[in-house]
Amino acid sequence: MATDFDGSPSDFDGSPAGRDLVSALAAGPVLLDGGLSNRLADQGCDLSDALWSARLLLDQPRQLVAAHRAYFEAGAQVATTASYQASRPGFASRGVDAGKADRLLALSVEVARLAAEEASAELGDGRPRWVAASVGPYGAVLADGSEYRGHYGLSAGELAAFHRPRLEVLAAAGPDVLAVETVPDLLEAAVLADCVRGLGLPVWFSLGAAGGLTRGGEPLAEAFALVAEVPEVVAVGVNCCAPEEVPAAVALAVEVTGRPAVAYPNSGEGWDPAARDWTGAAAFAPGAAADWVAAGARLVGGCCRVGPDAIAELAAVLRRPGC
Repeated sequence: MATDFDGSPSDFDGSPAGRDLVSALAAGPVLLDGGLSNRLADQGCDLSDALWSARLLLDQPRQLVAAHRAYFEAGAQVATTASYQASRPGFASRGVDAGKADRLLALSVEVARLAAEEASAELGDGRPRWVAASVGPYGAVLADGSEYRGHYGLSAGELAAFHRPRLEVLAAAGPDVLAVETVPDLLEAAVLADCVRGLGLPVWFSLGAAGGLTRGGEPLAEAFALVAEVPEVVAVGVNCCAPEEVPAAVALAVEVTGRPAVAYPNSGEGWDPAARDWTGAAAFAPGAAADWVAAGARLVGGCCRVGPDAIAELAAVLRRPGC
């Protein structure tokens, strides 16, 4: 079910920078960053806390600036904030009240913006750099791998009560785009699609995928169709999936929604939630991105375990004629 969306800035009521991003998608692929957590680990940060990378908002925000800068310096044009696993309930477990939790959510946008400004000043290349506020699924806050299963046993109303306040806080913090990521099932997709309506920002919407289905075992086409009529949604696709899932998912997203696709798979390794560690061999091949772009991907990058070196290789691929 394609829509009449044509990628023009008039299709949503966003900020000037957000409108510039939508215009950029119409012109060609935009390079996203890679996995934030693996870069932070490489910087020596301890991510064993249930808050994951969001913990650094409490006590080491400058490490987040450094991680975002590493991706900008590798060629990325978008920094994805450290808010994926951040929420009022999650911060409450650390004794942080709702007001301070909201300030920390806003801080995730501020440190990414600072990184963009510093990178632009250092590189002096005049390239646009955008900030995407990450909105992870409910399962991410549980820190038990639930975002790779979905079906939490919550009602639509309970999910909306969790998501809507953090979306509003993040939107008010002034990102250029909202990155609704790793959505595992149809119910949460429907809830999030409703929650982003009227926020006044462009949104990219990406689902987890396995075996050509959502992580919850449902048809990807149904999930993509749920967001096809939301005017704020400017790109639809998949993230944090194995790289081999991407080509078919990108083609399907474009066919169903009529929008540009977003694609940023993980390294291809498997996640063991009990051990909180990655297993198996990496399969991320930057050269494959040329095929993703040919299929309609316009936001292209990497997720977990894809670092700055791989993003630099992706940048070289996207600079080739025809990409």
